[in-house]
Amino acid sequence: MTPMKRVHGGPDGGSPLRWDFSVNANAVGPCPAALVAVRLADRCRYPDPAYAALREALGRFHRVPAGRVVIGGSASELIMRISHCASRRGVRRAWWPPAAYGDYAHAAGVAGLQRTETLEAAGLAWLCEPASPTGRHEPGLLQLIAGHSGQAGQAWRVLDAAYEPLRLSGAPSLDAGQRSHLWQLWTPNKALGLTGVRAAYALAPVGSADAVQALEAAAPSWVLGAEGVALLSAWTTPAVQRWLAGTLPVLREWKRLQLDWLQARGWHCQPGDTPFLCVQPPRPLDLTGLRRHGIGLRDAASLGMPGWYRMAVLPPPALQALDRAVGSPAGHTVCGAGA
Repeated sequence: MTPMKRVHGGPDGGSPLRWDFSVNANAVGPCPAALVAVRLADRCRYPDPAYAALREALGRFHRVPAGRVVIGGSASELIMRISHCASRRGVRRAWWPPAAYGDYAHAAGVAGLQRTETLEAAGLAWLCEPASPTGRHEPGLLQLIAGHSGQAGQAWRVLDAAYEPLRLSGAPSLDAGQRSHLWQLWTPNKALGLTGVRAAYALAPVGSADAVQALEAAAPSWVLGAEGVALLSAWTTPAVQRWLAGTLPVLREWKRLQLDWLQARGWHCQPGDTPFLCVQPPRPLDLTGLRRHGIGLRDAASLGMPGWYRMAVLPPPALQALDRAVGSPAGHTVCGAGA
């Protein structure tokens, strides 16, 4: 089998960027309390292989039994594991939105699942709210997912809640009771501005103990290291949640300033509820040239939106740097038409 090539479209393995618009992390971060917890993590000992205390803490945080909490090495690791488990349990077709995180498609391909354009025909379906790359909500699709149980209860319906903690406007399409019938995928490192710490967890639907056991059996030993345990434990604490709540007004103001800046310069901006948005510049961009100026921007082609860029909301100095880079007569950062 020929290995499948993964195209990310954001971080590129080069030197760190001063202003990285390509990453959907909380730009007010990192969260001080969470960062301290990660730095104090006990790296000299194995974590509890069952993650019992962590699962209890996450269960209390979400008001669900600890038995519904599945620990993962990252969102991408859980996406891959869920796809493989669904395949082994008889699923043959998967669905995800046309504009979506590329790992849904990648994991489906590796697991041997065929894409279906019809949600009702899918044994495994993914939806992210607020969505990436658009930052929008799609209540009709979510209601369809919530209302469709699949044949013999074998359908997997996954709500990726990666950006729910960073919601700046709007409201979730589903209430807690509706969400309890879906798989929910949570990745707090984005909201805490600590994307380098890989850690995530899933909340299983009510009545899915056998699927939880299958996911647990498919995980490697110690799927999460000490730093990840520290991050997820900190996530459940009042101090960290207060910090997160305090960042949202700041991000709203930065987003207002960024939208004003972009629109005044002829950029087309899609509306959304998150501290990131999809944009089209007035002229084609040279991403390599921008990188030389210490600026990263994500081409949204790998997210199903060719011709668009996904842009994170950053503080005003980042806009000043982008203004200098785009307007630099010697930088050749903005290409001519047809480039």
